[in-house]
Amino acid sequence: MADITNSNAATRRPRMNIGHMLLEGRAFFALVAIIATFSVLSPVYFSLSNFLIMSSHVAIFGLLAIGMLLVILNGGIDLSVGSTLGLCGVVAGFLMQGVEVPAAGVILYPPVWAVVVLTLALGAAVGAVNGILIAVFRVPAFVATLGMLYVARGVALLMTNGLTYNNLSGSEALGNTGFDWLGFNRIGGVPIGVIVLAAVALAAGLMLARTAFGRWLYASGGNARAAELSGVPTRRVQIAVYMLSGICAAIAGLVLSSQLTSAGPTAGTTYELTAIAAVVIGGAALTGGRGNVRGTMLGAFVIGFLSDGLVIIGVSAYWQTVFTGAVIVLAVLLNSLQYGRSER
Repeated sequence: MADITNSNAATRRPRMNIGHMLLEGRAFFALVAIIATFSVLSPVYFSLSNFLIMSSHVAIFGLLAIGMLLVILNGGIDLSVGSTLGLCGVVAGFLMQGVEVPAAGVILYPPVWAVVVLTLALGAAVGAVNGILIAVFRVPAFVATLGMLYVARGVALLMTNGLTYNNLSGSEALGNTGFDWLGFNRIGGVPIGVIVLAAVALAAGLMLARTAFGRWLYASGGNARAAELSGVPTRRVQIAVYMLSGICAAIAGLVLSSQLTSAGPTAGTTYELTAIAAVVIGGAALTGGRGNVRGTMLGAFVIGFLSDGLVIIGVSAYWQTVFTGAVIVLAVLLNSLQYGRSER
């Protein structure tokens, strides 16, 4: 009887491993299935030029998703990343229009590098406010970041009076400002936005895998109380992840504004939902402590390639929303099956 039991256990083990592998690699398999399906439906889909164009679109969502991953690993949520993207883009556009100095009666045009630095600092400041509200004043992350969503969007609308800053790449009077470099230039045929995404993803992956901060992040997300008792500075970690999320949103805002050579106050609307979806599709647990950059990047490409594929074959925008929502629901269901099984 013992031999029979051992035999049954041995036959069950490979099936469980295969099932686990399928769950772990679901984002990769989904991406392969999307590419294969749309390659059959459209002759223009499967081409290097189209993949590069789609990847430049994914770069925006991917950058937001990396920041969102860090927050979710910590057991939080950041609903303000889309509005932060829009605000940072507007501030960059405002600075590129020139800053008037009333006392001197002149208009100063800051160099592009200064605009980038100030924009990144703004993103970090927005994230710091979120982090302090959550870590120090114990405001629930959902409430704090939802409030910041409205504040950032409102400030962007006030700055522009609802209008859009255009011609950020330059004018006849100023010449080429170089602001469109992120959006239009390529290195070795690869769009700069994609290279920026790869660099940020690599840095985030190394940080999570090779640094003490990465270990603290996973520990505090898995069990904040136990991590605190073990000496992890949980409050500082919490503030830091929201600052990093704000910086990622600022980078995304710069890339998007550079691609469009314009900055509008409504840019990034609902992008926070896409970022959360990418993290969930990539296999991260919304309860915190589980997930990685590799899966999140795959999740971002799944959403981006699916959306662009639907556009290429002429599917209605309304049906695109339905398909994207169905993919997200399926991803959450698979997450529940994966982590529910591991906890039993």
